Amino acid sequence: MEEADIQLWQGPDENIAHVPFFAERYSEGEMIKRSQMFYELLNKRRSVRFLSDEPVPREVIDNVIRTAGTSPSGAHTEPWTFVVVQDPYLKHKIREIVEEEEEINYKKRMGDRWVNDLKRLRTNWIKEYLDTAPYLILIFKQVYGWLPNGKKKTHYYNEISVSIACGILLAALQVW
Repeated sequence: MEEADIQLWQGPDENIAHVPFFAERYSEGEMIKRSQMFYELLNKRRSVRFLSDEPVPREVIDNVIRTAGTSPSGAHTEPWTFVVVQDPYLKHKIREIVEEEEEINYKKRMGDRWVNDLKRLRTNWIKEYLDTAPYLILIFKQVYGWLPNGKKKTHYYNEISVSIACGILLAALQVW
């Protein structure tokens, strides 16, 4: 490598231990059974505009976030931040912000066709469930991070990496 390339290197310390990959092997019948069970589990998932107010152990929330954190990311930069909100006041302030933005979406950004397609789902910009859910999980995309020397570290494919992490989070939430 040339000296200029070394200065641009944004990787982690070279002393990080390699974690070998190991995948358990299953018989063809077991693979079919397991894949069918996983499909049936996730096929029960629905996008809903209401959430239960029943308490959920915080450890469950922590585990599903840890699961989402196993998502692949460009150069393993993990460009996401998960924030759990339980405080009723903060949840309500978040609801106000979300509803304000959603109202603008419905009235100005989405267009008539999109809004019309949503009518059959009986949804709008009012998000009462943001107040009643025991927890809100906010997910923030990090476009860049910081190196120990204070310089910016690029997070490659941050948008798609965060999207995949969100999908894994939804799948993990479906399990419990």
